[in-house]
Amino acid sequence: MGNLNRADEYSPLVLAYIGDAVYELYVREMLVRRGNMPVDKLHKAATMTVNASAQSESFKRIEDRLTGDEIAVFKRGRNAKSAVPKNADMADYRSATGLEALIGYIYLSGGKVRLDEIMSLILDS
Repeated sequence: MGNLNRADEYSPLVLAYIGDAVYELYVREMLVRRGNMPVDKLHKAATMTVNASAQSESFKRIEDRLTGDEIAVFKRGRNAKSAVPKNADMADYRSATGLEALIGYIYLSGGKVRLDEIMSLILDS
């Protein structure tokens, strides 16, 4: 692995790539902790939370709790050039990409406490 503590050196789409996985892991952990249920129900519940529209709304809930540096990372991710899936609203998709870039940035920076805080704000809302 490269030097992960230099998260600011990664492109915003690479940050979003890892951030997507981290975000989904937090969602899956939250769902499993709520109780044992069939995997298909877990998957359906996860997809209700891990999608562009839901992630865009999640960003709106935490925006005023972010630092200036965190907002800058979000904006880098939001403004990155990428293809928008046909089933997604462009504004929601861009916002979701920004949120995933932020999550990836914090994760790669080693900010476990901050990551837990932000994900708690998102998932406990």
